[in-house]
Amino acid sequence: QTSMKNMERELVCPVCKEMYKQPLALPCAHNVCHVCASEVLLQHGYLCCDPTSEPSSPAATPATRSPRLGRRAVPKPDRLDRLLKSGFGTYPGRKRGTVHPQTVSFPCPACQRDVDLGERGLGSLFRNLTLERVVERYRQTINISAAIMCQFCKPPQLEATKGCTECKSSFCNECFKLYHPWGTQKAQHEPTPPTLTFRPKGLMCPEHKEEVTHYCKTCQRLVCQLCRVRRTHTSHKITPVLSAYQALR
Repeated sequence: QTSMKNMERELVCPVCKEMYKQPLALPCAHNVCHVCASEVLLQHGYLCCDPTSEPSSPAATPATRSPRLGRRAVPKPDRLDRLLKSGFGTYPGRKRGTVHPQTVSFPCPACQRDVDLGERGLGSLFRNLTLERVVERYRQTINISAAIMCQFCKPPQLEATKGCTECKSSFCNECFKLYHPWGTQKAQHEPTPPTLTFRPKGLMCPEHKEEVTHYCKTCQRLVCQLCRVRRTHTSHKITPVLSAYQALR
């Protein structure tokens, strides 16, 4: 158990303190989540690309490359050169208010050094597919070793396959049907993955299916972490949900 905990520390992003999601490999050999890297650059005044898009990958085979990435139109080299020379448009690493491309300096949260990303910023980084696979396998190992059992089965208990946030319980398939009979109010409960710790059901972003965490005062709407770092909210006044609630209630 101690060795598993030590391994888990190596799989945690130094920014969000959670397991890596789409990790990017920095030139200093450290890693950071794609969304976290976008947030860091945004805080330092750089315009970032849409964090929901796929980062670059060293893999060149269709089996390991995202289908969305394969369908994306790639600009012609001569047109891209003209755009970069003219300073037109936005791309990862362009400072607000600048006309010409400039070198992007990224403050690595692990080694506390400013890492040079070049003119392309996050666009020059590769997605660490090896680390991503290790994280996924670790998650599967944890789930297998800590199987959640149905809380309503008579012995012998079956493994839980569904959870219910409203009931705050985990069920096997048969028990879920039994305790959520058709035609009753409980039948409207939405099943969730089984767990031992049920969090209150929060509001979800309809666009990214992530829990909303902030409130944009300019747009007067709730936003999730992915909405927060998009260009549409650049220079907008954004505050945590709790602060906005206390101010508006």
